[in-house]
Amino acid sequence: MIGDALVAVVALIHVYIVVLEMVLWEKPQGLRAFGTTPRFAHQTRVLAANQGLYNGFLAAGLLWGLWPWTGGGGEGAKIFFLCCVIVAGLYGAATVGPRILFVQAVPAALALLAVLVMP
Repeated sequence: MIGDALVAVVALIHVYIVVLEMVLWEKPQGLRAFGTTPRFAHQTRVLAANQGLYNGFLAAGLLWGLWPWTGGGGEGAKIFFLCCVIVAGLYGAATVGPRILFVQAVPAALALLAVLVMP
């Protein structure tokens, strides 16, 4: 139960990232979230939308793992996609900034721990 709740939180974080990268990238909220300028945001909007799509796949995989019809088979999906989020968060923290570690990797690691310890 706790593991599923944390998986849902991680999925919702990624849904929010999708919205920021695909819809709000050039808007004030997107500019603030990523610390970019309007010019930079305009020049990189296609790249940001592509990133958003990938974050959408992470969210979709986590939500798929939570779906009731998986009949317990969703544990593998949750573990796989949480590991993907952790790797993405670690890479982002190393290449973009440490904030990504706390926004992406730490919540996913806590969710993974809960899924593995409290199935």
